[in-house]
Amino acid sequence: MGWAVSDYDLLIRGGSLVTPDGVAEADIAVADEKIVAVGPELGGSATEEIDARGLHVLPGLIDVHVHFNDPGRSDWEGIDTGSAAFAAGGGTLFVDMPLNASPPTLDRSSFDAKLQVAATTSRTDFALWGGLTPNNLDHMPELAEAGVMGFKAFMSTSGTDDFVAADDLTLFEGMQIAAKLGLPVAVHAESDTITSRLAARFRAQGRTGVQDYLASRPIVAELEAINRAILLATESGVDLHIVHVSTARGVALVTEARARGVSVTCETCPHYLYFCDDDVDTIGTLAKCAPPLRTAEERDRLWQALLRGDIDLIASDHSPAPPELKQDEDFFKVWGGIAGVQSTLGVMVTAGAEYGLPLEAVARLCAAAPAARFGFASKGRLEPSFDADLALVDLSQNTLLDPSALHYRHAISPYTGRRFTGRVRRTIVRGQTVVTDNTPHDTSPGRLVRPTQRS
Repeated sequence: MGWAVSDYDLLIRGGSLVTPDGVAEADIAVADEKIVAVGPELGGSATEEIDARGLHVLPGLIDVHVHFNDPGRSDWEGIDTGSAAFAAGGGTLFVDMPLNASPPTLDRSSFDAKLQVAATTSRTDFALWGGLTPNNLDHMPELAEAGVMGFKAFMSTSGTDDFVAADDLTLFEGMQIAAKLGLPVAVHAESDTITSRLAARFRAQGRTGVQDYLASRPIVAELEAINRAILLATESGVDLHIVHVSTARGVALVTEARARGVSVTCETCPHYLYFCDDDVDTIGTLAKCAPPLRTAEERDRLWQALLRGDIDLIASDHSPAPPELKQDEDFFKVWGGIAGVQSTLGVMVTAGAEYGLPLEAVARLCAAAPAARFGFASKGRLEPSFDADLALVDLSQNTLLDPSALHYRHAISPYTGRRFTGRVRRTIVRGQTVVTDNTPHDTSPGRLVRPTQRS
């Protein structure tokens, strides 16, 4: 008896595809994990068909800045729960930071330990940052060979004793090594001298409240460090990326340097575009982060920088912790980090509509741009030959973020109780559905993605 052979593995019919050129209704055909055809009313049959009429089809989110804390601190999050939350929010490729894991990703053996966990538990594809610290410059070449997408350095205290901040000489020499390896360096840019001395002064005076913490990390601390990082990058020839820029003046330093020919980009995070410093008073410790949330006026200026195209990409900086680490009368002692990887798309669509950010810009900032920036050549676009990484979103629906809907190990987030435009109906990684209507499937298809070419 003969069997009919399908033309495709998957056909997604009638969705509104979000591309850099705008939004248009079309079908998507998938075979062997790749998009093989895009167009209206595609012919042929498929093993599986999805009716996407009434839904928007976006490229799956690419988040180049998450802290999932595996191995060694999976009680904080873990790649299993972190990637499930990410996928529930429409994410298909995350890049895990080297710190907070125990051991941190500072050499080949620690890379292999993280890779083993990720390869067996991740619901989505993933890539890994390596560390740049005073203790591992000699190990940077082996990390590059292993497959890291770049190196992360802290210019201020990281918060963990086993990931030491890079002094200027370490950072410069590490940048020189990274430049020879052809990989970027990402920096947490805050002046440790300014922030640590202000914190020590305030605490000595018994000033340990929310506003004291915010005052201990002024904008000038960020600007000084960005300037210094740009200078070191200029002299070393490295490809520089500034993470979680919280102010338009920081963005301006990046754009001015780029105009001078420096290879430098920057990201901001949804929480800097959604919250302001007043929210820290009302939300409390769940809204503590570094750099801290800024004033509403600074938030509006950051939006203007984003709308001008001066910010290269959006990343969540998802940095969770167990509830007990988010509770202390001394605000300085509270673990600083926003749990938000599940909410990125909702924040960007909702707040973006208020500020006039079109949907195609959301797709660019959250998918195409990070893929191009960091060399994920087969990711980030709804085009033939690209991986079939998709998020199917119902923009006619709203989502009230309840703690019961969170897939984090600890169901706490400053976004709970907020209402967002849109509901992710399905997330697809290389043609395989991993989440349907906020329910993760019992599958772990994730693969390590190595950088290939960068723009």
